[in-house]
Amino acid sequence: MIPRTIVARQLTRSGLLRASSSYPSKASLTAARGLVNAKQSSWREATAAAAVQQQRGYSGSATAAQSEKETITKLLYNIGSRKEVEQYLRHFSSVESQKFAVIKVGGAVLTDELDTLASAITFLNRVGLYPIVLHGAGPQLNNLLEQAGVVPDYHDGIRITDEKTLEIARKVFMAENLKLVEALEKMGTRARPLPGGVFTAEYLDKEKYGFVGKITGVNKEVIEASIRAGALPILTSLAETPAGQILNVNADVAAGELARVLEPLKIVYLNEKNGLYNGDTGKKIDVINLDEEYADLLKQPWVKYGTKLKIKEIKELLDHLPRSSSVAIISAGHLHKELFTDSGAGTLIRRGFKLFHHNSLEQLDKDRLRRILEQEDPQVQSGQVSVSSYLHDLENTKKGFKAYGDEPYEVLAVVKNDDETGSGVPKLDKFIATKAAVLNNVTDNVWALLSKDYPALTWIVDENDSNKGWHFDKAEGSFTKNGKTLFWKGLNDVGTIEKVVSQFLDTQTKEAVNAATSGSAFANGQRRSFSTGFNSKSASPFMGGRRMFSTSSPAQRDVKKIGLIGARGYTGQELIRLVNNHPSLEISYVSSRELEGKPLEGYTKSPITYVNLSPDQVKEKTQSGEVDAWILALPNGVCKPFVDAIESVEEGKKMVLCDLSADFRFTDSWTYGLPEFNRANLPGATRISNPGCYATGSQLSIRPLLEHLGGTPSIFGVSGYSGAGTKPSPNNDVNHLKDNLVPYALTNHIHEREVSHQLGREVNFIPHVAPFFQGITLTVNLPLNKTMTSGEVREIYEAAYENEKLVHVLKGVPLVKDNAGKHFARVGGFGVHSTGKRVVVVATIDNLLKGAATQAVQNLNLSLGLGEYTGIPLD
Repeated sequence: MIPRTIVARQLTRSGLLRASSSYPSKASLTAARGLVNAKQSSWREATAAAAVQQQRGYSGSATAAQSEKETITKLLYNIGSRKEVEQYLRHFSSVESQKFAVIKVGGAVLTDELDTLASAITFLNRVGLYPIVLHGAGPQLNNLLEQAGVVPDYHDGIRITDEKTLEIARKVFMAENLKLVEALEKMGTRARPLPGGVFTAEYLDKEKYGFVGKITGVNKEVIEASIRAGALPILTSLAETPAGQILNVNADVAAGELARVLEPLKIVYLNEKNGLYNGDTGKKIDVINLDEEYADLLKQPWVKYGTKLKIKEIKELLDHLPRSSSVAIISAGHLHKELFTDSGAGTLIRRGFKLFHHNSLEQLDKDRLRRILEQEDPQVQSGQVSVSSYLHDLENTKKGFKAYGDEPYEVLAVVKNDDETGSGVPKLDKFIATKAAVLNNVTDNVWALLSKDYPALTWIVDENDSNKGWHFDKAEGSFTKNGKTLFWKGLNDVGTIEKVVSQFLDTQTKEAVNAATSGSAFANGQRRSFSTGFNSKSASPFMGGRRMFSTSSPAQRDVKKIGLIGARGYTGQELIRLVNNHPSLEISYVSSRELEGKPLEGYTKSPITYVNLSPDQVKEKTQSGEVDAWILALPNGVCKPFVDAIESVEEGKKMVLCDLSADFRFTDSWTYGLPEFNRANLPGATRISNPGCYATGSQLSIRPLLEHLGGTPSIFGVSGYSGAGTKPSPNNDVNHLKDNLVPYALTNHIHEREVSHQLGREVNFIPHVAPFFQGITLTVNLPLNKTMTSGEVREIYEAAYENEKLVHVLKGVPLVKDNAGKHFARVGGFGVHSTGKRVVVVATIDNLLKGAATQAVQNLNLSLGLGEYTGIPLD
């Protein structure tokens, strides 16, 4: 599924909100503590807590209101980076209040997610925003029509409305409108019901559709008056003729007309499913580019009735707005993520641009081609080649070329058909893109198009390219030499791969010799900038489903040097295997008291002998710059002397230190290394506390349902005996474990405290050790605060992990034997009790890999500016 984003996210990320000059009130500080402690756990509870503070009279002054806004803003930092949140707040606050957002709410949301909707809207209002809310009531109307013996009838997706239907519709709209207003005011948010008086209309076709209107005007004054009075306008889609006859208008149509008049920054359609779903595959559609897909989309048999009308109306709306405008279809629970993060949520619909593929210069727009080469191509910018010389070279390519891109030339890819290796495999010669193209995922769309024409391909990227992770994601194999990485895909036989690699090695050898003898830039340690990487000025492509910006400067070495302290244990051995296969990491020192003087086995990059480093020796290695990062794979309570030694010198304060013990998991100055939920804070982090194995699996099992919890989760955990370490004990004694399942640490296990601390709420955890060696299974009982089905729960998990490469969501129950030796976790089961108020989720995870070593490499990759999944087997 193609990741997506909102076009407005192309805006410059800069500036901070001004802090209040007054000291926050006691009430605001109390609210802040509650909100910040809630973290991502409960959007609804946090908003309700703020409302309680307001109702108690603490927010009476302008200063208190400003303080409340600031404290609530802090909570937003937990769903995205501070930069993201402040960027969008500045953007949304830069326009008149009525131009912030039009939010269309589906009728089913008012029935099933009223509290969540009211909380989300209240949250926006608390930070000074005034969304204009327009709601439908389709399901409620159908229920009442059925009770009245009226059969709903549609034509072209439009509800045929006779007098009886209109009578019932008016009552339904009034009731639902007041219900939403009351829910908002219960949370301390002023709202004004506007069931009519906003839209004027004429009959669409009275004979064909009955009392259905075509909107001819929008009374903005009614909306603006509500906002001036400090109340959120809550609209229905009912319209009136100039003579006063009420007409029914589809809510999607009304929202579109409203957006045309107001031209808001955001147009959001809320439904209970968090997007549009493909009726054939059942999968959520992440993005729709109308210019490319509209005609074919309408031909799909599942696109009918309301869905077809919705797509048509959105197409017509966007055709009359700037091309950068877009519409998001999401659920109420994801509204804050849609508005304040780069990753967004739900389904994004935009006009987009058509893609091209040409095989001659005559077919290309020369001016646009020159512009993107001059602005985004590192080779052209560095003066290594001119645009004219590159185009001349392209024209004289013996077997021709094929160029790919989009209409405005925001992306350019060039594939040469010349067989430079004798292998018959085409070469991707250039792939460059603007920041806007990366943010809007045009890069992946162009890649998909060229991949259809070229299933087999090779390309070369500078090893220190900040976007290298994207290339690893697209490639099926790679080989690194002299600071450059050869990638390939679609090569299915060893002979072809050998030819490609051999030619690559020959080329690197020749370049190294030429550099050494000519005194060129290469001799000074500089590397050539290959154009198959995105320009360093542009945003990095997607790493693990998130869009990230390159924040690290080019590395001074070809690889990062790692010092490993505590390598004797099982986790240390797994780390050695991972680093041995990592293209950008090498072991500099490996320390173990028991193995001192012995050769390091299983590591083939260079001969390494175990040493027994003291804290003073670690301090010396840190000062000398021989190590870029230290990994501490020591038992709990042992690593502090090493940490103190590293931090005692200036060089150590900037050095990356990843601790695998529990010693710093409760220390706020250390970054908690669970990328799936804390990814934004890991790039550039220098102190990383790697989560525990049970804690990782437990949080992956609970976090997606955090806001839906209605009680304390209970976790029944079973681990293989490798989790007990190498020091002999009953918990790793195979004779003691035979035909046995041994519970231990029945209360207050360190991972129980860790999970409770990270989630911001108490959990119960009972660990057991089993006679198998490797792997963990977790059976997690989750009380719910509302009735849910198994399918609804699974959809929440699928949405939460759809872009996570190291978390797989299953329909069935995952088995520990299937996950042992795998670098990813599996989550499944989703058994819901007959009451609908309790769900059981099952997770499996390898305690030595994703529960320890793999996660450490994942964290190191992010902190050191490498591709997040570099060196991690994903199969």
